[in-house]
Amino acid sequence: MARYTGADCRRCRREKMKLFLKGSKCDGPKCPFESRPFPPGQHGRGRTKETEYLLQLREKQKARRVYGVLEKQFRGYYEEAVAKQAKTGEVLLQILESRLDNVVYRAGYAHSRDMARQLVKHGHFIVNGKKVDIPSYRVKEHDIIEVRGKSKELTPFIVAQAQAGAKTVPAWLEAIPSQMKVLVHSLPARQVIDTQVQEQLIVELYSK
Repeated sequence: MARYTGADCRRCRREKMKLFLKGSKCDGPKCPFESRPFPPGQHGRGRTKETEYLLQLREKQKARRVYGVLEKQFRGYYEEAVAKQAKTGEVLLQILESRLDNVVYRAGYAHSRDMARQLVKHGHFIVNGKKVDIPSYRVKEHDIIEVRGKSKELTPFIVAQAQAGAKTVPAWLEAIPSQMKVLVHSLPARQVIDTQVQEQLIVELYSK
């Protein structure tokens, strides 16, 4: 499966904002964005003419990078959102939020979405009693996600249990660290999604 293998911090610098791709490192003084808050490359400090197209493109790239989705898959999510009888941008974000790797991250069982993706791929989670090792698996209302029995003894989950409560879990999810379980109460509405992205610009870009 294709995936990005470059430096995560370059992606934050490219978007001129922290995307929190490296977990706790992003909050510390060692975050490269703190010392170099400008795009990478020899022309990074130069002025770029911010055209309408560039603003739309950067917003799309930002969303892709936050959720760790490649272009083909992201375009597929957009087309699925267009087909629904609701605001396309809001549906698109709801689709991205409902990915299993994002749910694991939001529940506080991984420090970053990359880490959550790896834990899911290694088969450490079950959904409604069945093992799921596909990060893009979409959870539904009333789903129950659990860490597999033997996996609970692994260091990442011991740490996650010890740090329970340190991270705010969105209202549409309920994390139960004592059982290493997540309950999906509903799919998220736009007002509870804190991702800093202007989804309307993405819709404008793809609708051209």
